Amino acid sequence: MTESKTHRTRSGRTLTDEEVDALSTEVAETDYDIEDLKTRRRGRPSMGSGPADVVPVRIDPELRAAIEARAEADHTTTSEIIREAIRRFLDVA
Repeated sequence: MTESKTHRTRSGRTLTDEEVDALSTEVAETDYDIEDLKTRRRGRPSMGSGPADVVPVRIDPELRAAIEARAEADHTTTSEIIREAIRRFLDVA
């Protein structure tokens, strides 16, 4: 006989065998739209009209420190700070 596996929630609570059975029954009885699942995109959402390109750029240490400081102050990423700076410089949306 196979030993039962212990299942836990993300918070660490151990699920009982009855709870595992109830969850598996619920999933098995759920009607899924297969076509919708097939068309669902995976990965990062696009940022504009199409897939984004990665553009390597050399930045001096002082500029990088300023970008990182601004990103931390604005609670955002360095990439978003750089994109916003380029948008403003080029006056594009």
